[in-house]
Amino acid sequence: MIVLIVVLAFVIRKIAHRVIARVVSRAATGGSLTNRFRRGAAPDGLDALLHERRKQRAETMGSVLKHVASIVIMGTAALTVLERLTVPIAPLLTSVGILGVAIGFGAQELVKDFIAGMFMLLEDQYGVGDVIDVGPAVGTVEAVTLRVTRLRDVDGRVWYVRNGTITRVGNESQGWSRAYMDVPVAYDADIVGVRVLLEHVAEEVWADPELREAKIVEQPKVFGVEQLSDSSLVFRITVKTLPSAQPEVARELRLRVKAALDSAGITMVATA
Repeated sequence: MIVLIVVLAFVIRKIAHRVIARVVSRAATGGSLTNRFRRGAAPDGLDALLHERRKQRAETMGSVLKHVASIVIMGTAALTVLERLTVPIAPLLTSVGILGVAIGFGAQELVKDFIAGMFMLLEDQYGVGDVIDVGPAVGTVEAVTLRVTRLRDVDGRVWYVRNGTITRVGNESQGWSRAYMDVPVAYDADIVGVRVLLEHVAEEVWADPELREAKIVEQPKVFGVEQLSDSSLVFRITVKTLPSAQPEVARELRLRVKAALDSAGITMVATA
């Protein structure tokens, strides 16, 4: 009977994890929320942005639910096994309760981690797949539990950060990101001509379906002269992108701007 209980607990745990995974998958690929708010043509990329955020939050909740399900199922199985072994459960639970209170005074940090983890999930501060800066570590979130957050940095190093020690979070993947490029040209360059050239590059980038549909949220903007010195004029071009897509978009932007400047015979200069 005891073996049957243990086997049944593992089977139920596996089924629960599979159900949670299916629910998470369905929540991550649900219908677009933007249809509720559309009155005209919505900006390209908005659906992808909301879908990505929904997917990240669903995966985070799934990770926590699997952790909680495992604790509840295996804990219940352990109590059932003890009952089958004629071990009195009531005194044991009472003793555990008293012991828990005693341990609680010495486990304040653990309670702090759990409370911080709960608020992190409720407020959707970050989720699986987000690139975050939590102070001690910067990296991509691989897993989240009520106690710790697991990150992997650019060097492949894995960081385990207790939720209770996180006092501030910089999320590079929530909502949208921004890529920008500064273009320094000679002081005597034609300001109007350079700006028209950069605006033409911005239109080309926006018209590219591979970028517009997958990485860019809205049309790039040229801010004109951003800096002015005795040797150069610095123009700035920016583009709003999907979360974490700004490095790739920035690289593409540099290539297109360089090619356009070369074709027009405009030389970039070093800034002072």
